[in-house]
Amino acid sequence: MGKKITLVLNTSPYNYENTYTAMKIAEAALDKGLDTHLVASTDGVYCFLKGQVGKGLPNAADGFKSLMDRGLKISL
Repeated sequence: MGKKITLVLNTSPYNYENTYTAMKIAEAALDKGLDTHLVASTDGVYCFLKGQVGKGLPNAADGFKSLMDRGLKISL
């Protein structure tokens, strides 16, 4: 059985850097071959809405879509 990591994201996409940090940790975990999961709750679910525009940070929906294409599993 391979190693697994689960991240919890419960803050909105552009008020804090938590979303960006979660994306970078998930990216690193996938790079290492870990079974990677992210649980989004409360305001964290807004990270998956299309059409959002934030200032100074990458688009959350696009970033997570790219990671999901690589194997990130999401629970809302």
